[in-house]
Amino acid sequence: MRFSEYFLPTLRDVPKEAEIVSHRYMLRAGLVQQTSAGIYAWLPMGYKVLRKIEQIVREEQDKSGAQEVLMPTIQSADLWKKSGRYDDYGQEMLRIQDRHEREMLFGPTNEEMITEIFATHVKSYRDLPKNLYHIQWKFRDEIRPRFGVMRGREFLMKDAYSFDLTKEDAKYAYQKMFLAYLRTYKRMGLKAIPMAADTGPIGGDLSHEFIILADTGESEVFAHKDWLEKDITGQGIQYSDREGLNAYYEELTSIYAATDDKHDPSAIDASNLVTARGIEVGHIFYFGTKYSEPMNARVQDSNGDMVTVHMGSYGVGVSRLIGAIIEASHDSEGIIWPEEVAPFKIGLINLKVDDAGCREACEKIYADCQEQGIEVLYDDRDERAGTKFKDMDLIGLPWQMTIGPKGLEKGVAEVKNRKTGEKSEVSIEAAMTKLAA
Repeated sequence: MRFSEYFLPTLRDVPKEAEIVSHRYMLRAGLVQQTSAGIYAWLPMGYKVLRKIEQIVREEQDKSGAQEVLMPTIQSADLWKKSGRYDDYGQEMLRIQDRHEREMLFGPTNEEMITEIFATHVKSYRDLPKNLYHIQWKFRDEIRPRFGVMRGREFLMKDAYSFDLTKEDAKYAYQKMFLAYLRTYKRMGLKAIPMAADTGPIGGDLSHEFIILADTGESEVFAHKDWLEKDITGQGIQYSDREGLNAYYEELTSIYAATDDKHDPSAIDASNLVTARGIEVGHIFYFGTKYSEPMNARVQDSNGDMVTVHMGSYGVGVSRLIGAIIEASHDSEGIIWPEEVAPFKIGLINLKVDDAGCREACEKIYADCQEQGIEVLYDDRDERAGTKFKDMDLIGLPWQMTIGPKGLEKGVAEVKNRKTGEKSEVSIEAAMTKLAA
């Protein structure tokens, strides 16, 4: 994409309403624009990152055996009354009426709807287990939306729902999602610590939040110091290896980590305790028959008896992850995108657009990148070099490749690694080989 043609409205000044780093940089780098309190329009670069994060989430869900569906954003209030949650959920739920005065709501979550779908079609234990997920916009009417997409009212979420014949099978489904989440965050360049958490309005007696440690985190969290060094990628663990997965799950959950509402000071020696701020990027629950019982989600078992299925739910805040990644990966100049979620891999900078040699070299590099499938943002604007460098640092692409008249005389381009700041002068051919890897 040519910078001169791209809709990328960067801002020089820090917006007054932006309280934390991710909110400031998302507005300044032209990723989003606020349309009302807690609601944002996603501009081309922000939307590009959003879709990359969504795709990573989707791929890891698919690998775990979950199957994708798509449910509507508007739900009937009757479903929530059937489960008993309609009056319990509180004012965060946006309640509406259609023209026939039927009570509806903008879904904050989908336990009721997916249970209804399951109960309609699944009647036998032979059809279990099932894990169904979707990636859909949600709405929760936060009393005080703040921190940009970190605590907005409208947000993109992946929510999955497992259905199993027994409690033991349901715990296995829970552990598979536990592992899938670790792998999802690892691919995004994040270290998310699984912490024992309160179940809140979702319900149940087993829950973990996946927390990224950051100074701007929303709440205080507590963890054993071993988490700071521990590899939690789950490499080598197979979803089909039930015993191995259980052993890995037990290993991790035996290391103390808890959110503020689950912290027990007596459960850990103070000399081993790390107290920090944390950002929640995922939340998983096992809640047994809380929804399947009132909604009559039952199947016939191998003895011919009708049994109520056990359920779990698993959420990832897809849009919130953009803010979390920026909080975890930035410097004083701007964003530093991990390669797998970066909107473009390379920022190609033409230092002198009115120089024929620079134009010719940049056009060839741009064409070669497109031919090789390398995502590149080509800064072909007639702007000062300082402006181009500042904009590239602000938007945070992993690599910058600069072409100028002096470098061309020597047959080299300057290549900069945005994360480390390291710069090197190499031949254009060597630069292309390096950046294509």
